[in-house]
Amino acid sequence: MSDVLRPETGAAADAAAFPTRQTPPIYTVKLWPHRSLSVRGFQGLILCLAVGFLIPLVPFLGTPVAWGLLPFLIGALVAIYAALMRSYDDGKLTETLCLWPDLITVVRAEPRGAVKRWHANPHWVRTQLRNDTAIESYLTLTGNGREIELGSFLSPGERRAVYGQLSAALATLNR
Repeated sequence: MSDVLRPETGAAADAAAFPTRQTPPIYTVKLWPHRSLSVRGFQGLILCLAVGFLIPLVPFLGTPVAWGLLPFLIGALVAIYAALMRSYDDGKLTETLCLWPDLITVVRAEPRGAVKRWHANPHWVRTQLRNDTAIESYLTLTGNGREIELGSFLSPGERRAVYGQLSAALATLNR
């Protein structure tokens, strides 16, 4: 099981999703996007790019051509740095699903601070893992008059794992 799918339990997970609940959830999972580049890797990449961008500049050092190339090389480096920083900010997205015997909640905390909440009675919630869409293993929850997508940033295998875990947890409630 991926670390993305690591279930959380206890009061901390409960307070993160719905602070008014006194009982801990019977199932909790916190989902977030995969990080393929660590902070150290990010620093190494920027350093390698900076050195690589300087290589074409070496033959022109001390000439006016070097001053003409320098702004473009610096601009490219700054653009790559800004794009990678935006990617890191977008990676702060989390979805927390909590399941109690009488309530299921999904709290989506977006990178720019917006928080979206969905809740329903777990007895009436329907989970679907569809392959008929453009997205492989499209995971949705339907209940309380709405259908929401869960784990849109996960790989198809991770969505199937979440579907299996959630379906099993819901099945134990409906026995």
